[in-house]
Amino acid sequence: MVNLFGHGFIGGHYANLFPCLINDKHDLVPKCQDILYLISTVDNYNVKTNPYIDIDTNLTTLIKVLENWRQHHSGGVFNFASSWFVYGDTDLPAREDSHCDPKGFYSITKRAAEQLLISYCETHALNYRILRFANVLGPGDCKVSKKKNAITYMINEMKHHRPVELYNNGEFIRDYMHVTDLCNAVNLVLSTGDINTVYNIGNGQPNRFLDIIEHVTSLGSQSQIHRIEQPEFHKTIQVASMYMDTTKLQKLGYRPTYSIQDMVTELYN
Repeated sequence: MVNLFGHGFIGGHYANLFPCLINDKHDLVPKCQDILYLISTVDNYNVKTNPYIDIDTNLTTLIKVLENWRQHHSGGVFNFASSWFVYGDTDLPAREDSHCDPKGFYSITKRAAEQLLISYCETHALNYRILRFANVLGPGDCKVSKKKNAITYMINEMKHHRPVELYNNGEFIRDYMHVTDLCNAVNLVLSTGDINTVYNIGNGQPNRFLDIIEHVTSLGSQSQIHRIEQPEFHKTIQVASMYMDTTKLQKLGYRPTYSIQDMVTELYN
């Protein structure tokens, strides 16, 4: 059984699908040897209000859990949930061995956390996996905003026929994955994946943002779409386009059950 650290949007769905022992962000002592670690900040905007929170959450808390794990239950595998944000500017599709050049405090601390985890486990002869998540969609995400999971935010606005702003005419791409597919993919990696390596967790499909917005319109939204230039701060902290190579995940047998159209329709309805 896996010990789940972090019970937010993804953790809540995972716990509903698979048996696990749950620790929240205040309980840092592992209950068993196999860890699925999901504690993290969620966007690059904290630097404007609290420049320490990404460091404290993504790095300091991680090290506290690693120390407790090593002392109590170090015989298993520490499975660390990371993000496509760690790639930054790199060739697409991003492979697990692609160069990482992240932007923004969230992205940089997630990459630093990966490297700290690898070094810690190599130093103490422990086992790990790093799971780099694509954009995750699905019902029940309570932290949706313009800053985090913007497509779900826009779908919610368009559902109520409110005007929305579209950067750069929507001419950029993302890889979207339904939260149920992601949880199944994670469980597949935890069950059969190699240790001491990185897995991209996504569908490996480049989806143009404009196509998604047009699909929402076809579902009946009467929202006005205001096309604007990307704000300078957004350019500083995030790359324009991203999708990942998921060959390693597919070789384990993963196949998506939700298309991007399925995901958008579910959120709209």
